Amino acid sequence: MLKPSPVFKPSLIAALLLASLAAPLLRAQSDSELPAGPMQAKATTACAECHEARIIVQQRLSKAAWTKEVDKMTKWGALVDPQDRDALIDYLSTNFTADKPPYVAEHTQVGSIKKQKK
Repeated sequence: MLKPSPVFKPSLIAALLLASLAAPLLRAQSDSELPAGPMQAKATTACAECHEARIIVQQRLSKAAWTKEVDKMTKWGALVDPQDRDALIDYLSTNFTADKPPYVAEHTQVGSIKKQKK
C-alpha cells in the first residue's frame, strides 16, 4: 500500500482552509453587484473603478442628490461620458432612491463566528 506524501496532507488542508475562508467573501461580492439595467455596465465601470459596488448599493438618494454625486465624482476623475451622464443619473436614482427600504448588509460567516464567541 502506498503511503501519502507528508507534503500532500498539509497542502490539502491549506487549500481547503483557504477555500472555506474565501467563500463568504466571494458570496458578499456577488451580493453587492449593481442591479441589471441598461446602464449597469457603465455604472460599474465609472463607479466601481474606485470603490466597491456596495458603496453605491447602500445609498438612498434623491435624483438631485445623485446628480450632485455624479458631478462630484466626475470632477474627481470618474470616467462618465457626457452623453451617458443623464442616463447614469436616472439609473442610480431609480435603483437607489430615497423611498426604497434601507440597505441591509448580508452577514458573513466570519461575522457569525464573532457573535457566537461572545
